[in-house]
Formats: sequence, structure tokens, C-alpha cells
Amino acid sequence: MEQKIRVWDLPVRLFHWLLAGSFVVAYTIAESDPLRKVHVILGYTAVGLILFRVIWGFAGSRYARFASFAFAPGTAINYLRTLRNPHEHYVGHTPAGSYAIYAILIVGLLTGVTGYMTLSHQGGESLEEAHELFANVWLALVIFHVAGVIIASYLHRENLVRSMITGYKRNVPGHSTDTSTESTPATMIGIALGGSVAAFWIWSLLTGSVPGAGEDSVGKRLGSREMTSEQVTAGQRPQPEGLASEKRTVDRETE
Repeated sequence: MEQKIRVWDLPVRLFHWLLAGSFVVAYTIAESDPLRKVHVILGYTAVGLILFRVIWGFAGSRYARFASFAFAPGTAINYLRTLRNPHEHYVGHTPAGSYAIYAILIVGLLTGVTGYMTLSHQGGESLEEAHELFANVWLALVIFHVAGVIIASYLHRENLVRSMITGYKRNVPGHSTDTSTESTPATMIGIALGGSVAAFWIWSLLTGSVPGAGEDSVGKRLGSREMTSEQVTAGQRPQPEGLASEKRTVDRETE
């Protein structure tokens, strides 16, 4: 009988599934104006989760720490090059998987930051396009990650999706044989993480007090787009807000 070892603590598992769910739903409803508030709330959730994961990458349990999957680029390349051959069994993240995790964290933060700046009316359409670009890159990384999980599960004869649910993976010689239950501090932090996300969702949906999630912000964004479209149709060039304001003032004085 194979011995199992606890690899993924509760905070890592909750982070993984909450981030995955937040991204998938936010990406799916991105073009829906009636669901704009939900999109924004999930965006804030994703950024908060990523920031938590960065902290947990230094303060978490053994396999949650970045040090446990800090592989050299050459190791990752060699892993992919010899993917069809028998590999060393990695208890934590594989070399290729580790870089997918790093990329998702970085691109996720860039997506969130550009999204917030877009809601704050900074950068104009170019920043909004950057936000959409980062979101699409994130989607590509997710697809790559899922494909890698499926391939690795097949090659190593181990259900990696189930391990991210239960926290347990197959042990290998030379690694810790500790199969005890999760430590109390990690469990409490995981519960606090899940409770915080749930509380944020409930508070945001009930109060609508999330910056950029209100109808006014959506209305301003849509109104600006419609005005620009009308100006283009009429053969006029859109004017910067400052020049337009000065023009209105001169017109009033003339009258």
C-alpha cells in the first residue's frame, strides 16, 4: 500500500480553488454590463488572493514556500524536453509547473492593477486594451497549467486534481514520512482566508461599496464610449476633457 503525505495545506488549497473560480467567472462575464459589479468584486478578490499567496510563499508550510519549487530554467526546460520519459517524482510542484505558477501570479497582478486603473479612468482605451491583453494571457496560462496537470497525472499515475482537494500526494523515498493531520495554525489561517473572502463578497453585494463596482462608474465609462463614437460618426475628433471644458466656458461667455 502506497504511503500518502500531506503536501498542500488548507490555505494553498483554498487559494487555488478560489482564484480559479474567481478568474473563470470574471473572464466569462467580462463583457456583461449588468454583471459588471460581480466582475469587479471578483477582480478585487483575485488580487487579494494573489497577495496572500505571495506572503504564504514565504511564511507557509514546506511545500507552500517558493523555496520548495525554485527550479533553474534549465531544469524546467529539460523536464519538458524529456516529458515522455520516466521522470523523478516531485512531491510538490514540478519544474515546469512552478514557472506556470509564477507566471499566473505575475500576470494576475498585472490584470488586477490595469483593471483598477481602467475603473479609475486612467490611461484611456490603451490601458483598457492592456487589461484585456493580460486577461487573455492569464487564460492561456491557465490552459497550459490545466494541460500540464492532466499530462503529469497520466505520466505519474497520480490524480493531481484530487490531491489539490484532499492535500495528500503519494510519498517517495527520501522525503518526509509525516502523514499526520494539518497543523492548527495553517488550518486556522485557511479558515480565516475562506471566511474573509466570503465576508467580502457578502459585504460588497449588499452595500455596493466597492470602488468602481457601482452603476455610476459603469455609466461614465459607457457614456464616454458613446460620446466618442458619436463624434467619430459626425467627423469630429474627440477632445480632451480639459479642452472641452474650456470650450464650454468660452461659449457661455460669448452668449
